[in-house]
Amino acid sequence: MLELAAPFVIDRSHGAARQVYEHLRAAIVTLAFKPGTDLDRNELARCYGVSVTPVRDALLKLEEEGLVDIFPQHGTRVSAVDIDSARHAHFLRLALELEIARTLARRRDPDLAQALQSLVARQRQCLERGDVEAFIHADQAFHERMFAAARAPELWRLMRGNSGNMDRLRRLHMQLNGKAESVLGEHADLAAAIAAGDAGRAEACVRHHLSGTLSRLIALREQYPDYLAG
Repeated sequence: MLELAAPFVIDRSHGAARQVYEHLRAAIVTLAFKPGTDLDRNELARCYGVSVTPVRDALLKLEEEGLVDIFPQHGTRVSAVDIDSARHAHFLRLALELEIARTLARRRDPDLAQALQSLVARQRQCLERGDVEAFIHADQAFHERMFAAARAPELWRLMRGNSGNMDRLRRLHMQLNGKAESVLGEHADLAAAIAAGDAGRAEACVRHHLSGTLSRLIALREQYPDYLAG
C-alpha cells in the first residue's frame, strides 16, 4: 500500500491539484518515491483526502516533466532518471549561472557576499552533523540567493521546473563518497570569487561546480542501475 513519507494536509483555501503536484514532485525528486514506484490514483486520493481529479491533474503535469510514466488503463509509475532530460537541464542551468555569477562579481555587493558566506557556513554545520536533507536545502538556498541578487527569481523558477531529472541524478551523486565535501568547497570558492569581484574566477567556479554530476555517469550507472534510464 502506498503511503506518504510524512502526513500532509491539503490547504482548502488553495488549489488542491497544485499542492498534490508539489508534494508528489518533492517525494519523487528526493527519491522518497524511487523509480518504478507505482502511483495508484485512488490510493493517492485517499492519502491526500481529495477526489481523483486533482491527483490526475498533478500526475499529468509530472508526466510533462518526465518524472512519471502514465500507461492508459494500466496505471502510473515513477519514471527512471532520464539522462537526456538531465543534460538539457544542466545546459540551461550552466548558461544562466555563468551570466549570473559574472554579473554578481562585477557588482561586488558586500551584503550578498556575507549572505553567501553565511549559507556556506550553514552547509558546513549540516555536513558536520550528517544532516543530508538540510545540506541539500542549504545548497539550493545558496543558488537561489544568487538568482535573487541578480533580480532573476523567474529564471530560478523556470530552471527548477525543468530540473527534476537532474535533481534526482544529483541526489544519487551526493551519496557517493566525498561529494558533499566537494560541494561545500566549491560553494566556498564561488562565494569568495564573487566577494572579491573576480568575474573570471567566478565563472570558472561555476563551470567546475556544475560539471561534477554528469562526469560521474558511469559510476552512477554502476551503483544505481535500476534508477537510470538507458
